[in-house]
Amino acid sequence: MMFKSFLFTFLVLFSVSSFAGIENQFKKNEMDELRDGVGIDEKLGDKIDLNLKFKNEQGEEVSLGSYFQSGKPVMLALVYFNCPSLCNFQLNGIVETLKKLEWTTGNEFEFVIASIEPTETPDLAKSKKESYMTVYDRKEGAKGWHFLTGSQESITALADQVGFRYKWVESRNEYAHTAATYVLTPEGKISRYLYGIGFTPKTLRLSLVEASNNKIGNAVDRFLLYCFRYDPEKRGYAFYAFNIMRAGAAVSVVALLAFLVPFWIRQRKQRLKENS
Repeated sequence: MMFKSFLFTFLVLFSVSSFAGIENQFKKNEMDELRDGVGIDEKLGDKIDLNLKFKNEQGEEVSLGSYFQSGKPVMLALVYFNCPSLCNFQLNGIVETLKKLEWTTGNEFEFVIASIEPTETPDLAKSKKESYMTVYDRKEGAKGWHFLTGSQESITALADQVGFRYKWVESRNEYAHTAATYVLTPEGKISRYLYGIGFTPKTLRLSLVEASNNKIGNAVDRFLLYCFRYDPEKRGYAFYAFNIMRAGAAVSVVALLAFLVPFWIRQRKQRLKENS
């Protein structure tokens, strides 16, 4: 009797373990399928096509170049407004960072959010903008947020130019994609990739200073940018010892010259006096 009970328990546990293993393998295969063909191919220094046409929240046709005419750096995010998860997390993380930043959108930089879903409308974009303007809570910053919709042709071109690989997953009725924010120069060149659903205000600020070629920010920002270099692995700006050593060496040379030059002048005057 005890043997039958033991055998029954063993078979139950074995069955549960087998089903769990099959389920885990199924989930792994599903995740592999979702990740296949999805990701970011960095194209730092490449210039996006500023002639690409989209529609703004008012339904007006605009070119991307219209957001690059002020000489300011531009933040760019590719999302879709009916996204059930990741896009919302990404935009929520960005707005929380922007709330902590002293600078305001529309003043020091522009923020362009383009939908990757061609069926989404300007009305939906307008609704999305109003929602985030409530969270951002800076009325003067509304002029710097731009929610765009566009044709598949324009979307595909922009995604290819920034290296954004995504795909539609029919079984889940949603897009598979990664979260990245692009920082572009006033000329439309890709200056920095900021990955994930959140990054620090310091990382964003230094990225914008770098993209602007020091046209925004102050002396402290420029000093920090000199001392820190972007580390892709840490996804932020890390201390760069070589620049500090180089600056220290330059200061040492100046100090040495400040001592030696007067000495050489005195020595020369003394020799001239002795010769005369």
